[in-house]
Amino acid sequence: MYPGGKNMNNLLKQAQKMQRDLAKAQEELEKTEVEVSSGGGMVTIIMDGKYKLKSINIDKDAVDPDDVEMLQDLVMAAFNEAVQKISKISEESMGKMTGGMKIPGLF
Repeated sequence: MYPGGKNMNNLLKQAQKMQRDLAKAQEELEKTEVEVSSGGGMVTIIMDGKYKLKSINIDKDAVDPDDVEMLQDLVMAAFNEAVQKISKISEESMGKMTGGMKIPGLF
């Protein structure tokens, strides 16, 4: 047996457990969906944990041919809020696994 073998074995087991826990957390995150709206509900977006837009609902009152910019702003605001929510959920979920340490490429 080599010096520190038992400690190295324990460290390896802990790393493998952390890897399994992270994979499980990522799977759960992928199943997560957030729903956000802007303009008092005129635009509603549902996004999943992979940042994939699942649905968008635009109230007919938001469609004004003379003010397309307003509709664009409402869609952009809802989309950006959904991205922020998913990012926050991801950071919180992965942060629990990593003790708050940020690992590049993980989230």
